[in-house]
This record gives sequence, structure tokens and C-alpha cells, in this order.
Amino acid sequence: MKVLTAQQMHAAEQTATHLGASLDQLMENAGLAVARVAWDSLRGRWHPLVLVLVGPGNNGADGLVAARHLQAWGATVAAYLCTPRLSEDPRLLAAQKQGVQAVDARSDESGEQLSEHLSTSAMVIDAILGIGRSRPMTGPLNEILQRTAAARKARGDLHVLALDVPSGLRADTGEVDPATIYADTTVTLGAPKRGLFLFPGAGYVGRLRVVDIGIPSQALADTVAPELMAAGWVRSVLPERPQGAHKGTFGKLLVLAGSQSYLGAAYLACMGAARVGAGYVTLAIPFRLQAILAAKLTEVTYLTLPETTPGAVSPDTTRVIRQALSDYNALLIGPGLGQAPSTVALVRSILLGGTALGMPVVADADALNTLAQTPEWWERFKAPAILTPHPGEMARLLDQSIAEVEESRWQKATDGAQRWETSLVLKGAYTVVASPQGRLRVSPFANPALATAGTGDVLSGVIAGLLVQGVSPADAASAGVYLHALAGELLRDQVGEAGAVASDLLPLLPKALRLLKENQWRDAW
Repeated sequence: MKVLTAQQMHAAEQTATHLGASLDQLMENAGLAVARVAWDSLRGRWHPLVLVLVGPGNNGADGLVAARHLQAWGATVAAYLCTPRLSEDPRLLAAQKQGVQAVDARSDESGEQLSEHLSTSAMVIDAILGIGRSRPMTGPLNEILQRTAAARKARGDLHVLALDVPSGLRADTGEVDPATIYADTTVTLGAPKRGLFLFPGAGYVGRLRVVDIGIPSQALADTVAPELMAAGWVRSVLPERPQGAHKGTFGKLLVLAGSQSYLGAAYLACMGAARVGAGYVTLAIPFRLQAILAAKLTEVTYLTLPETTPGAVSPDTTRVIRQALSDYNALLIGPGLGQAPSTVALVRSILLGGTALGMPVVADADALNTLAQTPEWWERFKAPAILTPHPGEMARLLDQSIAEVEESRWQKATDGAQRWETSLVLKGAYTVVASPQGRLRVSPFANPALATAGTGDVLSGVIAGLLVQGVSPADAASAGVYLHALAGELLRDQVGEAGAVASDLLPLLPKALRLLKENQWRDAW
């Protein structure tokens, strides 16, 4: 599913009309789809009261169509006309004929009628401004939204549903007007819009639903746009598990991770790979650290590394690892390695030593920090790679500030992947995955339960675990992001958004895999 700009959405609608659809029919389809989502949210309420805030143009017209259907299905609906509409407006007339009460804001200067409806309604449908909004909201519209926001804050049972985008949210950038109100549900029409996944606007969306309004697939066939990751696509790239398989069938992964201060990172990365089905995982780690981990990390094998001082690798380590690599299908390097001089030298010699590794690499955490300290490192990186930076690591790779990265996450990821000729996972809420060919995929998940130390180590292991089973780098990165986030959704359902720890994800990864493979998971949107 493509994620569109406002201009691309308008172009798709125009193309749809050339292919035989009518704008009137698209509008009717949109209003009906919104009404269905609203009705589903109202299920269990007897003759619910619904207030539709009707703005100018097509967004308001879609709201009137939704109002008409909700009234027909048993709701009591009031349409509050925030701006004047023509008295012969066919959608307004049809809604009134169905029994919808129309209130003109011009006749409610005190706002008394608006306040009364806000105090009694079960739901407010925000159909004021859609994706065409470009000016700051002032005057009556600002006042109406402020009153609605106050009512939502005062009443925990008032459900706000935004039509297409919350009014005041810029569809292309995620910027918001000060008057923009938080939605509990956003029903976006035809295709998701970019600003719904970019902060601060993404924080106003609530639960996102994408509804079909009858735009033919041909209308978007030539549109170049980021893609929203979907369960069906992830299912299609997950590795098969044949009945006659053995551990070698599912690949051998070498993990170079962990240090005296970050032993947990090694554990989480190795188990992330094992929990998504990697057949054989080996942890390369100094002898003294291996002795500490052995009792906890029992399902992996170990490649013990020579040391100089306790826990610090010796100069001979590069030779040991390069000799071992021929027995493996992929390398994961970086989680918790630290930045000791000997470790930095080791990472450089392995990744930038001038000799091709002959296998794909997942580079995370301190491997990325080492690359960032090396001028023109990408010119010496001789392996198919997946980089998995969080915004701070991405800022170091680009020699920019975190604020600069966050201001244009999608573009920074795309530019980095193409410049460095790697697949790139830029982590965070709505993680994005960019390919060297310029393709961008967007995760549909944002989950504060995952905002805790170690979840990135699990993710690197998940991606490497898929990679070692034969999934291509770009697909392993995207499927790994989705699978990791789905496990996070299951975890949030169990414990809530606070108090989860990274290791809680591990037993949920096989369950997430099963839900996807058995087609038991449906995307919320």
C-alpha cells in the first residue's frame, strides 16, 4: 500500500475519473466507509448521539454523507456547519431529508448549541478540513476546535473520529496547527497520507484506518511513493520450514557482540535470531565474558576470542574471525561491543579491511559508531549490508544533529541507503527501511512499550535471523522490523505501555511468526 502526498492523492482521484469513476461516487463511497468505521466504534450504544463538524469543500461533504448513513442506521446525528454551505447543497439536503439536524454556526454565535452537543454526544466526527489545508486556522474554526478539544479532555467517553486527517494536520509533513485536536480514530480515504506517520502529526492520529473509496489500482500503478508494510507482504517473504529440515537448513549466523559493560546486548541479539528460526547461532566473544554468559545463553555455540586484558580482544582476533567466517552464512556485528580502541580496530579490520567477506552483514550499534568515525567508510565496505541505526547513530553517520535527522527521516534514510549502497533501517516510531535502489518501506507501528534499552539488539538479531535463512537483505530488514513490532504489539496487550523489558519480546517472536504464517493477524488499518 502506497503512502501518498496530497498532490498524489488528488492526481489519483483525477485519474480514477478518467478510468470511469465519478467524483460524486467517490465521495459517496468515502462517506459510507467513514460511517461504517464510526458505527463499528459505536457498537453497543443504543441510539447514540453523533456530532459531525462539517467544514467547507469535499471533506465536509464526505462528513454529510457519513451523517446521513449513521442517521439511517439508528444514530441521532447533528451536523454542525462550521462554514456556510449552499442551501441547495445536495448532500446537505439528503442528510436533512434522512433526519439529520443541521446547525449553522452563524446562528450559534455564543457557541451554546455546540457546547450542548459536545456534552451529550458519544462521538464527534471531525470533517472540517482535509488534506488540502494550508493556512493557519483562525476565527470560528479555531474556536470550534478549541471547544471540541476541551470537551474531549473533560469527557473520557467522547470518541473523536477524524475524516481523512485530523483538521489542521499537514498531510505531507506531519506539521500541526495549534488548534488541531487529538483523534481516537482517523479514517483516511483511498490511501494513507505521509503526514500520518510523521511527528508531531502522527501523535494526533489515534488508531488509523485506511478505507477503500473505489479508486482503481491502475490509478496508482505509476505513482512512485513509499510503501506501508503489510502483513500479507511479510507473510510472502518469510522462509519456509520444510518437514525434512535440519538445523543447517535454516542457516548459520556468527554474532560479534557484547563487552564487559554490555553483556545483555549479546544475549538479546543472539536470542532474537534464534527465536525467528535461525538454525545455528554462534557468539564470538572473549573467553572471560563467555564464562559469564554461558549459564544464561545456553542455546548458542561460542567462538572464544583471544584477549589482552580481561574482556578486551587482542590483535589476533581478526584472523580468528576471518578463518571462522567460511562456516557461516551471515555476520551480525556491533550490539554492545563498546568503543575500546582494540574493539574499534577489530571492527575496522573486519568490515573495512579490503577483503570481501563473502556474506551479508548486519551492522548495528557500536559497529555503526566505528563506521561513523571513519572517513568515506562506504568506499571500503565490501559486503551486502543492512545498517540499523537509531536517530543518534544516524546523526553520527551523517555528521549531523539528531534534530536534522528527525526533521526529514524518510529523506535521510533514502539518501543514506543510496549513497552507501546498503539497506538501511532508521529506527523509531514508524521505523523506515530504505533500499539502495531508492525504495522506502514504512512500518505501521508506533509503540512506546518498545522504548526501552535492548529492544534494538533484539531487532538486529531478528533481521540477521531472517537474513541467514535466505531472505534478501532489503526484505529481511523490512520483514524483521514488522515482526519485531508485531511482537511488541502482543507485549503491549499483555503488560501495557510501561514496564516491559527487551527480553519480554523473545518468547513472543515465535507467536508473532505463527500469527503471520497462519494468516491470523490483520493489520489494524
